[in-house]
Amino acid sequence: MFKPLELFIGLRYTRSKHKNHYISFISLASMLGIMVGVLALITVLSVMNGFERELRERILGMVAHVTVSGTDGKLTEWKSLDDKLAVHKQVVGIAPYIQQQVMLSANGEVRGVLMQGIQPERQSAVSELEHNMLEGSLDTLKDRDYGIAIGRELATSLGAYIGDKITVITPTAKITPAGVLPRMKRFTVTAIYKMNMRDYDSGTAFIHMSDAARLFKMKGEASGLRIKLDDLFQAQPLSYELQKELGDEVKVSDWGSDNKTFFSAIRMEKTMMFFILLLIVVVAAFNLVSSLVMVVNDKQADIAILRTVGISPNSIRKIFMIQGSIIGIFGALLGAVGGVLLAGNLETIIPKLESLFGAKIFPEDVFYISTVPSELHMSDVWMITVAALVLAVVATIYPANRAASVQPAESLRYE
Repeated sequence: MFKPLELFIGLRYTRSKHKNHYISFISLASMLGIMVGVLALITVLSVMNGFERELRERILGMVAHVTVSGTDGKLTEWKSLDDKLAVHKQVVGIAPYIQQQVMLSANGEVRGVLMQGIQPERQSAVSELEHNMLEGSLDTLKDRDYGIAIGRELATSLGAYIGDKITVITPTAKITPAGVLPRMKRFTVTAIYKMNMRDYDSGTAFIHMSDAARLFKMKGEASGLRIKLDDLFQAQPLSYELQKELGDEVKVSDWGSDNKTFFSAIRMEKTMMFFILLLIVVVAAFNLVSSLVMVVNDKQADIAILRTVGISPNSIRKIFMIQGSIIGIFGALLGAVGGVLLAGNLETIIPKLESLFGAKIFPEDVFYISTVPSELHMSDVWMITVAALVLAVVATIYPANRAASVQPAESLRYE
């Protein structure tokens, strides 16, 4: 344990002025380095947490928590399955769908998209599509009206807007006197949405489920059922439970498994950023080593006098460990406070910087966000602060051992 005398001397050495001013500068630089490293780590990890949250929310705005689909792409008895799942206590919404890859053609432009047939009155129970409409609404998708809802980017690339006609080309063959031709049908654009997700805004279109059934020759069938739960984090255990209950005739998947690779990549990036930015703290720790070594050389006579009055080498070691640890504690705490304040106010600070410099730091057309998302996790703050403190304490070991090995007679010979 550290005794009051060792703590007192360690604190005194931390506050005292050195004969060599360069030592004080290096000590200050070490503390600032630790502070900047901790601040940068907390801020960057908070921004990455924010990006993960934004992406998760946007993905879940279009993707169901749990999806039940036919193994061959068709679910024949979907209505009875719908009734069966509706009574489950965790289920808050169910919507059937039909989906197929098609080509859309308008104004000489052709784009490949995923066509989804939905029941507009039930779609809002499982997705946020209705809340992201720029023009029109899902209510405009009516049976036999052959209306279509497309994303903003898709509308721009096709040059098709509200009221314009789009030709849908399906892979289903149609035999005619002229030979085998793909099935084609003219649809009218009745709604345009913007989900801020490129895969959907440029590659997904929606029509009424009855129109999709006729177009894809799926009378009385569906591709699957989308299910929304009261707790999205219960999606995986529920999907396992439903798979066992429903058997191998259907495929049950959840949003986490479907996007596992994507979110794993985000977590990997977060881990790599942690270790990369931790190098700032490591460099500061090396500066701390060099500053403490210079302090030991500067205090050779003091160390010798302390030894001659009975202070043990172990106590000398603790004195310099305390001095170095205090620098690390101040740096880590200042960095943690600064990081928490900065991460908590990024959404206010960034717009002001953009206004000041007249440039967008995160252009919406590139990043699909207008502000920098930030989500502060106190577990990250504790982990980063403790890591910085551990590095600071480790950095004191070599200089402290060097101080403990000082020989009083040699040090006082020329005093």
